[in-house]
Amino acid sequence: MKLYVTPGSPYARMVRIVVLEKGLEKRVEILTAQTRVANSRYYRINPSGRVPYLVREGGVGLEESALIWDYLDGLDGKPTLGMLSGAQAWEVRRLEALARSLLDGVAVWGRELVRPENERSPKVILHETHRSERLTDIWETEIDGPLMQGTLNRMQVTLACALGLEARIPGFRWRAGHPRLSAWFERIAARPSFAATAPPRTIQ
Repeated sequence: MKLYVTPGSPYARMVRIVVLEKGLEKRVEILTAQTRVANSRYYRINPSGRVPYLVREGGVGLEESALIWDYLDGLDGKPTLGMLSGAQAWEVRRLEALARSLLDGVAVWGRELVRPENERSPKVILHETHRSERLTDIWETEIDGPLMQGTLNRMQVTLACALGLEARIPGFRWRAGHPRLSAWFERIAARPSFAATAPPRTIQ
């Protein structure tokens, strides 16, 4: 299988973490896609141009990090990193949505910084700054819950990949006033799969 990523994408990082956590390095070839440029050859592989994108052994492509996550997690018939079901299902979905909101907002912030300075939107950057502040305040109170402290799962990885964007976005300084969240992140960030997929440093 071939997994197309970009080094700075937190969504691609999520899937790269699954590859490592499940020991799939020999089955999944990770390739760097050239995105956001005219006439990239990658667009012939994935017309949307988004990452991550997994081309399965039969040639069928899968897009969207959660879908690829579940597919890779279940390859061995023993999914261990997926979402829980039963009585906890709604709580799981609530927490994943909360983590995804932070990830999506900070990713938008990062994309603004990739633009030439004279094309950036100060309004968008300010909006995402304030959104991240509100959400990290909420996560400081949520992080001690059992689903965020137990076995590694997609909610945890989504949140950690969002917080890890501090390495790329100079203004994303979420640690002050969030000691429990910071301590939790340090534990997750120490896992070999997180260290091996650390994003490139500051965008600007």
